[in-house]
Amino acid sequence: MTAPGRATTRPGPRPAPWRDDPYARALRAERGPLFLRRADGWLLPLEVERWLADADTADESVLTRCRGAVLDAGCGPGRLVAALAARGHRALGVDVSPTAVTRTVRRGGTALCRSVFGPLPGEGRWTTVLLIDGNIGIGGDPVALLERADRLLAPGGRVIAEAAPVEVDERYEVRLDDFRGTPGTPFPWARVGPEALHRYAALAGWTARHDWTVSGRTFTELAR
Repeated sequence: MTAPGRATTRPGPRPAPWRDDPYARALRAERGPLFLRRADGWLLPLEVERWLADADTADESVLTRCRGAVLDAGCGPGRLVAALAARGHRALGVDVSPTAVTRTVRRGGTALCRSVFGPLPGEGRWTTVLLIDGNIGIGGDPVALLERADRLLAPGGRVIAEAAPVEVDERYEVRLDDFRGTPGTPFPWARVGPEALHRYAALAGWTARHDWTVSGRTFTELAR
């Protein structure tokens, strides 16, 4: 494992869309607006201020279910990684944004600037994998992402995923846009509600063990 509070940008997939784009600008400014924008103009607002704040009540409901060593896929600026470290968990965040990784380390967490689909330390030994803040959509293929999570986890490991707050099942190409500069490079994304998450989980060999909703956010704990 990487030593707490240290980051590395050594080799590993780091897709270009997240380097110097609206996401990095929003994190540096510590505020939105920031959107995912489809080619047809549809916009999904992103909660930059919440990501930069400390863990809230809904986050706490996730943190209390984390067991053992925790991998936060798409950790963003690291509020969950930092909270887990403060509780004594061995926790690692991975994100393709160097700015997000830097933020995580500043908060006292450990993070790597890599894709969850690339080589990672501790493969097959993590106890919990987190896919929070819509990160079930990473890569635009929830089944592939959940299959990857299986390879990262130790036997008996769990995934905790956050679904969209409405029933939706969409895959598309999006850009990050803050309407204050050049939009980001297109990348694949998926947005799935609770029922769609259950379907994709079953296809990947997972079983939904528990669903809960706090403050309008919906979560599912998955087990083999």
